[in-house]
This record gives sequence, C-alpha cells and structure tokens, in this order.
Amino acid sequence: MSIEHPSFGKLDDSRVIVFDTTLRDGEQSPGFSMNLTEKLRMAEALTELGIDVMEAGFPIASPGDYESVFEIAKLIGNMDGGPVICGLARTGRADIMRAGEAVAPAKRRRIHTFIATSDLHMEHKLRMTRDEVLAATAGAVTVAREYTDDVEWSAEDGTRTDPDFLCRCVEAAIKAGATTINIPDTVGYALPEDMARIFTMVRERVPGAERVIFSTHNHNDLGLAVANTVAAIRAGVRQVECTINGIGERAGNAALEEIVMALRTRPDAVPARPAHIRHENILKTSRLLSTITGFDVQPNKAIVGRNAFAHEAGIHQDGMLKNAGTYEIMTPESVGWSKSSLVMGKHSGRAAFRDKLRTLGYGEIGDNQLNDAFRRFKDLADRKKVVYDEDISALVDDTTRDQDRIKFVSLDLRAGSKAPPKAELELEIDGTVTLATSSGDGPVDACFNAIGKLFPHTAKLTLYSVGAVTEGTDAQARVTVRLDENGKMVDGQGADTDTIVASVRAYVHALNKLLVKRERTEPAALSA
Repeated sequence: MSIEHPSFGKLDDSRVIVFDTTLRDGEQSPGFSMNLTEKLRMAEALTELGIDVMEAGFPIASPGDYESVFEIAKLIGNMDGGPVICGLARTGRADIMRAGEAVAPAKRRRIHTFIATSDLHMEHKLRMTRDEVLAATAGAVTVAREYTDDVEWSAEDGTRTDPDFLCRCVEAAIKAGATTINIPDTVGYALPEDMARIFTMVRERVPGAERVIFSTHNHNDLGLAVANTVAAIRAGVRQVECTINGIGERAGNAALEEIVMALRTRPDAVPARPAHIRHENILKTSRLLSTITGFDVQPNKAIVGRNAFAHEAGIHQDGMLKNAGTYEIMTPESVGWSKSSLVMGKHSGRAAFRDKLRTLGYGEIGDNQLNDAFRRFKDLADRKKVVYDEDISALVDDTTRDQDRIKFVSLDLRAGSKAPPKAELELEIDGTVTLATSSGDGPVDACFNAIGKLFPHTAKLTLYSVGAVTEGTDAQARVTVRLDENGKMVDGQGADTDTIVASVRAYVHALNKLLVKRERTEPAALSA
C-alpha cells in the first residue's frame, strides 16, 4: 500500500521516515541549551546524516528559539535534498502563526501541533473537557493548513488516553487536514505490546487512517523507547521520532542511532528501512552533539559508546580473531568507527587541519575562528606526543563559540603549599577585556572566585567533574561544570592540558549557556 504525502510524494510500506527532534525535545534536557551557532552546526550535521524531518525548535518559546528555527529554515531548508523543516506549536492560534512564520523560508516545511488527550492531563493541566480538546484539535490543524500542506498532529500522553477518545481525536485531526498523526508515549509508560495494540487499533478503527502517516515518539523512562519504536514500526507506523544519543527530557528519547542500526541489522524481523540515512556518519554526529552539549555518552552505550565494539573477555577475543561475526552483529566501520584516529601532528598544515574539521562535522568555519583553532592545535601538538580526533574536537569547540558574551583570555596562577592560592584572570565580557585577582581554598576555587568578581551572578555550582580526553599523562583534561540558577540548570565543558585552565573554560562555557537559558521562557500549558 502507498500513501501520497505533500512533502515526500508517494510512500510505500518499505519506507521509514526519520523525524529528528534533537534540536527541540533534545535541547529541552536540563543543561543542554544551545546557542544559534551551535544549533546551525548541529543542523548541518543532521542534514549530512540524511534525516527526513528536522524539528528545529519551539518558535513561540522565546525570541532565540524563533530565530534559530527561522535561520535553520533559511539555511538548511533550501538545500537540495535537505530535510523538511518543522516547528512545534500548541493548538493556540498565536503558537501556530509563530511556527508558520518561522518555517516559512524552507522549501519543504511542516507545523507540528499537539494537545494532551489523557483524562489526567486534560483535568489537571489543561482544565479542558473532551469536547474542548476535540474542537482545539480540529481548529489547530485547520489554522496550520493555512501555512503548509504538511501538518502533523500529536496526542500528548497518547498511550494513557482512553482508546475511544483517542480515536475520536485522530479522526478530527485527519478530517481537518493533518497528514501525519503522532501518538507519543510522553512519559515512557508503555510496553512494546501496548504500542502494537494502540497503533493497530487506531489504524483499523479511524476513518481516513489509510491516507496519513502514523508516527511514534517514545520516551525512555523505563528504558524501552527503542523497543517501543520497533514495535510501532511492526504495527504499521512509518515515521519514527528520535534524537541523537537519545537525549531529551528526563530519561531521554528513543536514540536515532539505535533505531537505524536495529532496522539495518534485522531486516528479517522489521522489513522497513530509512531511505536516506548515511549510517557511516552516525559516530561523527554523536560526537559533535557531545562536544556541543558537554555531555558524553556512557562507555557501554549501544552503537556510539567507546566500548560498543571493544572485546576484553578471552573467549570473545578468540572468537573475534577467528571470525568477527562471532561477537559483532555489525561492523564498527558501518557507523563511523575506524581502527585508528591518530592522524594529526605538529607538522600538519592549515589545509589538513581544515579538512580534519570538516570530517569531524564542523563544516565551514570563519577565517578568524580557523586561525584561533589552528593556533591552539599547534600549541597542543607541541605539548602532546600524539593528537587524536577527540583532542581536536575538545579544543576546537572552545574557539568556535563566536556568539559567547564571555570569553576566556588568560590566567596567571600561584598555587602550592606555602601560601594561599591566588588567581589573576582576564575575561572578555561583551567585547571588553577585564581583569580580577582572587584567592581561594584551592587553585580552582580561586579561579571561580575571580570569575564571580568579573561577572557577578547568583548561580550555584552543583557539579565539578574532571576527566581525560584521551590516554596518557599528556592528555587534555576535560572538565564539566554544572550551574543552577533558580531551577535553570546548565552544563559547561572545557578542555586543556592544564586542568585549571580547562576548569575556567568550563565555567565560562556554563555561564554563556546560562545567558542563553535566561532568554528562554517555556510556554505554559494551553488552558481554556
């Protein structure tokens, strides 16, 4: 059976549409806020990965969110072969108009509107009756169709919604002109058999269901997001909503890399596959997101964790030496791993360095940024015996934050056992370089006190973590700092062979992300 879709043309049952919401649902994770430059970098990487739909943000949430969706629609949405650009909206007219304006520059655009349908949400959050929710559903889709023929409607908390009422809502959305129907497991409550039952029921009972694409959006609160996604596909769903590294609110979303490789590895069990995903770009995209957000994936994370293709047990190693298929169901190279990432050194030139940045997912960066990054690379190459891809990603991220209001300039530090530590720190704040001197209980405390003098704030330090980017005593330190200001939580990351300098860079990064977070005002739930 095939369906005619306004953005994709004729679609048959062998095709799975990959709807990536890293820049929307993923960015709502505590500490994961990105600035415009970072979102554009991530959008370019997702486009290179081959996703079909990019949910670029929630335009009404803040002026910054609107700007990022608009710029992504203008830049990415006009690329040949690029993804559909999607903006999220509640069912209120103002939300939908804002989303429509934000995605307008894109050649292919979508408005994704949603409303809660479970009795629990309707009573306690929306304070709306079932009839009011039905009317809001039809009205929202009707307004959205004024801006685009590609409209998605979602039943928030759909897996805990009364089945009869869910069918009525889906029918209302289809009649109003929705082309994609999403039934999300908003709170990660469902089991795989629930997903199969719900989608089978809706597709069989709702008039017009054969004319639309059904979509699944699963949260990972019980660790079942990917399993639920696969179950939904087997029940006839042909759009999967997911994020890189599974980031998202609370325990996160279904991970794109796990869904894609599950479909690629088990065509016998799930005879439907994404059409355009370039799976060899998966690792590169994952690492770029980790660099931007400051959140590394756990070592044993499927597909992209550093232990995903490591074998330590003797019996495993013996089998691998005889035939890799004994313990690997996919090759490391199929998702972007290589046997060695040691490719750069102190004799590498600017052209090779620029090419390396492209392969790491940085795209084209400006000449000033390139000069700064290349200078730091040369300094690092003089201090380290070998320079790995991870080293380059860690240092380049510091020099490509051209929109940051606060920038590290220099640090002079006195520390030891004979006198209290003393830090003399220079920061550039809104274009002006200022200096402060401070002491503390240790060198890190002294530096952070100096930052407080230069940029007073009320945020509390709730996490300070130090790790190594690579192996060896000459490895760069990677420091993560978490700040909390009135419930707004951000994580910053910095890297340097000097742990104290890395700590300052991480704190400054966190402050810059906090400034972005201050601009965001999440819209309240829609009320009658």
